[in-house]
Amino acid sequence: MSDHFRIGFVSGKLGDVDGVSLEVDKWIDALGKLGHEVFTIAGHYRSPLQNVARENQFLLPSIRFGSESQLNYERHFFPYFSKLPPHDNRNSRNDLIDQMMAEGAEVGAVLHQHVQDNDIDVLVGENTNAMPMTLLGGIGMYHVATEKRVATIFHHHDFWWERSRFSNAHIEALLNRIMPPVDLGLEHVVISSYAAHILSSLKRVQPHIVPNCEDFEHAVTRDDYNADFRAQLGFREKDILVVQPTRVVRRKRIEDSVRLVAALGDRFPHYRDRLHYIISLYQGDEPDENYVDEIRALSAQLGVQIHFISDRVASVRGQDGEGRKLYTNRDVLVNADLVTYLPIWEGFGNALLEALAARVPVVTTTYLVYKTDIKVIGVRNIEIRDRYEEGRLVIEDDVLDSIDDVITHPEERAELVEENFETAKREFGLQTLSDKLSEVFAAYGDEIRASRMRIRKSKARYSV
Repeated sequence: MSDHFRIGFVSGKLGDVDGVSLEVDKWIDALGKLGHEVFTIAGHYRSPLQNVARENQFLLPSIRFGSESQLNYERHFFPYFSKLPPHDNRNSRNDLIDQMMAEGAEVGAVLHQHVQDNDIDVLVGENTNAMPMTLLGGIGMYHVATEKRVATIFHHHDFWWERSRFSNAHIEALLNRIMPPVDLGLEHVVISSYAAHILSSLKRVQPHIVPNCEDFEHAVTRDDYNADFRAQLGFREKDILVVQPTRVVRRKRIEDSVRLVAALGDRFPHYRDRLHYIISLYQGDEPDENYVDEIRALSAQLGVQIHFISDRVASVRGQDGEGRKLYTNRDVLVNADLVTYLPIWEGFGNALLEALAARVPVVTTTYLVYKTDIKVIGVRNIEIRDRYEEGRLVIEDDVLDSIDDVITHPEERAELVEENFETAKREFGLQTLSDKLSEVFAAYGDEIRASRMRIRKSKARYSV
């Protein structure tokens, strides 16, 4: 039988600028070049996917992040989100769990129908069964994978037990069972060696490791489109643009980057009026109503010129409703003088790879996965040891001196970013992605072919 498969990606959201959406785009492109046909089923498309036929992009609103039912379940099942009174009784909660399971089973039926209607050979669950941000999607994928026995690859970018907002959940037994499930016949992919260690320790499965990768072959450069970025957004050529190329999420410790920029201006006063701190992406899918206000207030207190420009950044180039030019995050990066990336925790580091591909110096914390999977390949970034005092990242003077060096020594800067580019390209380029995906689908091929036969038999049995 053919080893070219019909692959269906399932996600709460696609076509966006978050790390999961961007990584899915790369998987889709790589799998298409390997001869597979791709379908997508998403709760929401922020923009249409460029490398999937429009007729293969299906919308399933019930699995969308932030849907009315999802928000309701979050309020009842996760204390972090809850404003319900403490006496919320167990019987009503159990009734709500039963309701959620029934709705999730309906989602599973819809997914199975998509599989049958489109002769899909294998589903890829994109964080559906790792993070409970689409509970109905996770339950639906569990049903279609374990009850309908559709070949399923669960692609885990991070896990629910790593997020404090999902701690002390009232549905922890359910999460342990389905996020992720460990039934025979299922395959798992994680993005770091640390995640592989944790999953194998907790679930006794041996996942494949497919790291975040980046298109270094077609890396962004200054071109006719993005050359006017500074002028379009009101910056001068002499300004020093420090870019935070991420969503506004508390675990990314953006307040530490604000303090870094302030400290740089204090140590080198001649930079102060030239320093501009730019946050390129929007407030993330991790609800925190006060965080943006806290960042603005801290910036004002420390005298940091801060700019939130997510309204000018999209997954593809274009224009907004006012006719203004939209830039990609890569366009922003190629105009940056420095990138800050100071998370306390990160699943991998997609934005960091984007910065290396854009040939920009990066100042980063030595967060866990950086130490285990990125630093070891030999990249040279400006590193801040992940040491905190009174809740603040400790920023030593030698870090500020290193930043000054890359600003004032263009030849050394060019050598540094080119060396990092070549090192990252070798380890995290799209050829690495293609090779590792080939290994995953070759290893899982027998189960996919068996699933294909089961689906065809099922269709024949129930067709009229």
